[in-house]
Amino acid sequence: MSTVTRIAACHASPVFLSAKETTAKAILLIQEAASNKANLIVFPESYIPAFPIWSALRAPSENHDLFKKMATESIYVDGDEIDSIRAAAKQLGVLVSLGFSEKARYSSATLWNSNVIIGTDGEILVHHRKLMPTFYEKLTWAPGDGHGLRVTETQFGKVGTLICGENTNPLALYTMTAQGEQIHISSWPAIWPTRLPEGVAPTSSSEAVNGDRTEGKASLSSVARGVNYDNVAANRTRAAAHCFEAKCFGVLCAGHLGADAIEAATYGSSTPEIVSQGLERSSRGATMFLDTTGTLLPGFTIDAETGVQERKDLLQKKEGILYVDVNLEDCIEGKQYHDLAGGYQRLDVFELKVDRRRRQPVLFE
Repeated sequence: MSTVTRIAACHASPVFLSAKETTAKAILLIQEAASNKANLIVFPESYIPAFPIWSALRAPSENHDLFKKMATESIYVDGDEIDSIRAAAKQLGVLVSLGFSEKARYSSATLWNSNVIIGTDGEILVHHRKLMPTFYEKLTWAPGDGHGLRVTETQFGKVGTLICGENTNPLALYTMTAQGEQIHISSWPAIWPTRLPEGVAPTSSSEAVNGDRTEGKASLSSVARGVNYDNVAANRTRAAAHCFEAKCFGVLCAGHLGADAIEAATYGSSTPEIVSQGLERSSRGATMFLDTTGTLLPGFTIDAETGVQERKDLLQKKEGILYVDVNLEDCIEGKQYHDLAGGYQRLDVFELKVDRRRRQPVLFE
């Protein structure tokens, strides 16, 4: 196993709700990253064909056409799109982690928020379905299972992945730690609004704070103040905690919000201005790396024409590929202090069982 691994995190937008065109874009990004000597290439949550951002800001009764398009453009894990990504990984000798919306063979509308890790030989090493869709994601995706709670041992390190809110689940995170994870991938959407940004439309909480009850405003919690979800802080907090506890490197790969996404999510809404402004002004996710103590690990971009590297702490507002070189031996020192699945654990006190069975709707005998 090589001790130094180059990771490429693709801070990219899909061609919104087009599986074919987004797959083609993904392959171009894989080729670019591989040409820059990347060993592990990572894509955001539900990159193919898109993340269902409309569910955050539109009533479900307005979203039938969007859900139909999402179901139509979602892909099979054994379908042409994944096969194309597998072929690219094999041809270029790279690992690829890809988020996608997966559809079932036995249903026209059962979807999962899924991720695959593809090996350098083109084989699928891990196929994970998000355990539980979060908040309004339940309007699109079904709950997954424990089948994909796996860390795969590769020539570039022991790699695992969890999707978005799963990185809040201490049991899922410990399951990865207990398999010796060295590189943890967390995938995120471009935005994840929980409220309308201030000034887009009045809400009861913002009125309470900004109206007559202004005394003591500075001392109120962010929840009490009606603050929208902070993608950067929320994602980094969770990922950093896991890196510190597992003594692993963290790859936070967030999507980028394209103009086509805003247009599609706004079209047909009864409140198009509110939806458009809500999307435009919501906190953007950031792509970044963390070291084995949870500290920000600066990466770099590579100019496509000159090959010049430029240091970057993160990518947020613009699309691009963020690179970092990690030394896997850095995972060792911290285990002296807290080896949570080894010498610092009380296996006689605590016991965790994980069911990895992949269930089917019916069993025929």
